[in-house]
Amino acid sequence: MDGKETSQLGYIWAAPDPILIADADSHIEFVNMSALRLLAYSAPELIGQPVKLVLPELRMPPFGPPVCEQHAVRSDGSMVPAEVTVNQGADAGPSILIIRDLTDRKRAAAAEARLALIVRSTHEAIIARNLDGVITDWNPGATRLYGYRAEEVIGRHGADLVPEHRRVEEETIMAAVGRGQVIDRHRAVRHRKDGIPIQVSITLSPITDDSGEIIGVASISQAVSTEELADAKIVGVLEAAPDAIVVTDAKGYIVLANAQTSRLLGYTRAELVGQPVEMLVPTELRRAHIAYRTKYASRPQARPMGLHGEQLMAQRKDGTRFAADISLSSLQTDDGLLVAAAIRDATDRLAQQAEHDRLKALAEQERLARQLQQNQRLESLGQLAGGVAHDFNNLLAVIVNYAAFVAEAIGDASGDDPGRWGPVTRDIEQIQRAADRGIALTHQLLAFGRREVSRPRVISPNSVINDVYRMLGRSLGEHIELRCRLADDLWSVRADPAQIEQVLVNLALNARDAMPGGGTVTFTTENAEITEHTDMLWPGRYVQMRVADTGAGMAPEVMARAFEPFFTTKPKGEGTGLGLATVHGIVTEAAGLIRISSWPQRGTTFTILLPATDEPLYKEKERTPVLRSKGAGETVLICEDEPAIREVARRILARNGYDVILADDGLHAIRLARTHAGPLHLLLTDVVMPQVLGKDVAEAVRAQRGDVKVLFMSGYARPVLAGSGTLEAGVNLLEKPFSEDGLLAAVREVLDAG
Repeated sequence: MDGKETSQLGYIWAAPDPILIADADSHIEFVNMSALRLLAYSAPELIGQPVKLVLPELRMPPFGPPVCEQHAVRSDGSMVPAEVTVNQGADAGPSILIIRDLTDRKRAAAAEARLALIVRSTHEAIIARNLDGVITDWNPGATRLYGYRAEEVIGRHGADLVPEHRRVEEETIMAAVGRGQVIDRHRAVRHRKDGIPIQVSITLSPITDDSGEIIGVASISQAVSTEELADAKIVGVLEAAPDAIVVTDAKGYIVLANAQTSRLLGYTRAELVGQPVEMLVPTELRRAHIAYRTKYASRPQARPMGLHGEQLMAQRKDGTRFAADISLSSLQTDDGLLVAAAIRDATDRLAQQAEHDRLKALAEQERLARQLQQNQRLESLGQLAGGVAHDFNNLLAVIVNYAAFVAEAIGDASGDDPGRWGPVTRDIEQIQRAADRGIALTHQLLAFGRREVSRPRVISPNSVINDVYRMLGRSLGEHIELRCRLADDLWSVRADPAQIEQVLVNLALNARDAMPGGGTVTFTTENAEITEHTDMLWPGRYVQMRVADTGAGMAPEVMARAFEPFFTTKPKGEGTGLGLATVHGIVTEAAGLIRISSWPQRGTTFTILLPATDEPLYKEKERTPVLRSKGAGETVLICEDEPAIREVARRILARNGYDVILADDGLHAIRLARTHAGPLHLLLTDVVMPQVLGKDVAEAVRAQRGDVKVLFMSGYARPVLAGSGTLEAGVNLLEKPFSEDGLLAAVREVLDAG
């Protein structure tokens, strides 16, 4: 071969198509590199071999066509679909055979055929339109969905299927797809051939040619199922919801947001979907929010978001923030956990809450002011009542004892002439009964004013109630049913049992009077823990006692004045108005609280709270009663500024064997104690006197005569009481008004004490 032929063979060797050169006898003379790769032979294995070794179906011209499709045989026996072009040499010269591998073309054709089959067989309506909107392709699924045959619609404008009021929207969508946008599962209304409108879900995408240029729009449509229509209604509800609703997956990525979300937070749905929900959280809180979100996903439940009442904040697209109320709920789906957050702007609510709190605080201030005024009023009335009781007790002491003197004298004289003195005796008895009623009244006044002597001890309220229950069961009347519901494990309290008994009796009698036609009075007890400080009680343990009735109840204006002394709703002459005032005074003195709950015609409940104690219960000691006995010549120094009382005491003691020394005030008593030559066994002194109080007199006398014993007497005991309102240790007190027996017993008890 010359240089020209060698150069030509070089080009053939490097050619991209497989090429064989065969001589006139159809034996292979040359094979290029592409042919060796296609047929999987080496050059020595093919040179000199007949062409039919690799192209067994080939018929050389003129017996066969110059171009034909057949199979080439590879060295391993596998078949390769190929197109063979035969260039016959002139004058029986060599022939050039060009083999083109048809494998990819066959595959593409098969795929195209399969695709066409799928398009023809699918139930979805597949429609192609050019950029002008004219229908160019219409599959059988479109015929089934819309009722038109392909030949009826190809060439028509696609807008013919669209309702008139939706055509502007359709044009906008077509324009967007023409710019390359894909519209996925767009809900739309289309008209069937029979005129019936149907709901369809349409996915639209651009059609491009081999160069990538958009030449049309393809759409896949299917009718919306009943379930999907229901889903659409749910979506409609979400869209109409007044709250922003954001749905995230388990990893915190937003999968759904309603229209209110866009209005509230400023983001479009496209800007939200697929983004982490932390984009809605203030920047500095996002790291912590991820931890909270992860914890919630591990134990999802419907609940408000946030801990311990903290106010949540949300952040808008423009960076502004607002207080938000957020509620969480979860749903487990086939695709995993979905978490829905309902977000509401809390600005207005917080403003309303602030106004409500302001008004509530103002109302509380007014209530406390009224309570303070009421307490001050009751305190003032208590001081007045205590002072009145003190003076009244002195008068009663004189009346009681002089009436007793007169009764004693008449009793001695009546033996000779009973007909004459009998009526006088009865008159004196009336005086004594009136005096007894006055004494009871002064005790009530003192209890209300917290001037009564209190002798507290550790007691079980249940025991006191049981005693009262037994007593009242016989006295309330057959028309009143008395019930008890007492706690088994009730705590103890420190109080004067006699005063607590008086409280319960007063309340029970009030309840009876409120039920003239009959009803039920119920005593209940239970333990109570107060955890917050109020204007009336400190936190701690309390015993709660209730006395409830089924009577007429109280109006609010009556409840407001219920504890005032002398206030009563009973007819004139049927009540003193001191019962509840006394109850209030006793409970307050015991560091407790009493409340009223009442409604007209629905009964009244009094609730008493007394501080609980862990001290052991008080055990009553047996006391030998002190009988009236005469003195044995002991000397008693009486210090009393009221002449009538001083004379009563002198007369009682003198006629019962005592030597009596009288002092009309404290300074006088101190001088007498210093100057008296004989022994001085007892100082009997009033408590409240001008110039020097009884306590100071006692201290001065004891300083001079260390062995003298002291007995105080008073109807107003506060000056000798401890700060807790109880009698100080070592103090002996005779309460006014006293009787002859009472005075003698008290004097004898003090003198005989060790």
